Amino acid sequence: MLEQAAQIARDAVESGRIPGAALGVVHLDGSTEMFCAGVKHLHKPGAVDPDTLFDLASLTKVLFTVPQILRLVEEGLADLDDPLSRFLPEMAWMQGSELPRRTLRQLLTHVSGLPAWEAIYTWGGEAHTLKHRVLQHRWEVGPVGAHLYSDIGYILLGLVLERVRGQNLTRFALPEGFCFNPTHPDDCAATEQDPWRGRILQGEVHDENCFALGGATGHAGLFGSLRGILAYVHRLMKGEVLSPAALAEMRRPQHAERALGWLIPYPPYSGGSLCSRQTLGHTGFTGTGVWMDFERGYAWVLLTNRVHPSRHRETGILELRRAVGNAIAAAWKG
Repeated sequence: MLEQAAQIARDAVESGRIPGAALGVVHLDGSTEMFCAGVKHLHKPGAVDPDTLFDLASLTKVLFTVPQILRLVEEGLADLDDPLSRFLPEMAWMQGSELPRRTLRQLLTHVSGLPAWEAIYTWGGEAHTLKHRVLQHRWEVGPVGAHLYSDIGYILLGLVLERVRGQNLTRFALPEGFCFNPTHPDDCAATEQDPWRGRILQGEVHDENCFALGGATGHAGLFGSLRGILAYVHRLMKGEVLSPAALAEMRRPQHAERALGWLIPYPPYSGGSLCSRQTLGHTGFTGTGVWMDFERGYAWVLLTNRVHPSRHRETGILELRRAVGNAIAAAWKG
């Protein structure tokens, strides 16, 4: 299934649009195909391989935070329609604010009315203090229902997980092939020449807010390899990560564009126009993406370091994702 898709990815690397790429597909029977091309770092030796760790950026939301919240629900520790105030009672001081009454479901599906982003990393202070400042900040909250993709909502969901579990996200058990704050930077694909930190980032999270908050948050921070992600999404699709009830709720459309965290097909879709209507997908700013086609029984992963050495250039990542997804779907034989 990867022959044509791999050629498309190879062309993107050889043309210089992206430094490196790792592409793979896994079927429900566990059979896997993988293809890698390019380099981890433009100024150091080291080819991308199936075990190269990529900064997954917003894939953290769906590969970590969504399943972790659903596990709380499975264990009776939370309900999707519980308000934030149940878990973060100090937010109740916000007299007149609707935020404490916003629910986990509303945050997971980006309809809570929270803003998309805030430069938290410029507030100053160490991570523990910054987390409490996030909880004390009077966020401007719009009406429920309007879809506004919000990192802030997932930062709060990460704080809920830490509060309920009584430990930092960095201490949560992760599947093989995943980590927060990698211990061996040379195993990682480099991202940006960051003007704030004054260096090319390799093995430290690209997202500035996540870095300032300790490197592990609900919205970013997860690193993962192609091999590890394919194995994990295979288990997820097979019902080995979540209970059948929780998996069904994760897949259920919550509004026109989104299931529980994951995006469902709508034009123009990041996974291409040939995926089935039973596909869930998500992307990460650094150039990563995962799509699971439940109707056809396969998932595919495309990892790139497209922000290396800078986010301020056109790489064609949107077109690349769709072309790769369409080529994979066209090769599916049923």
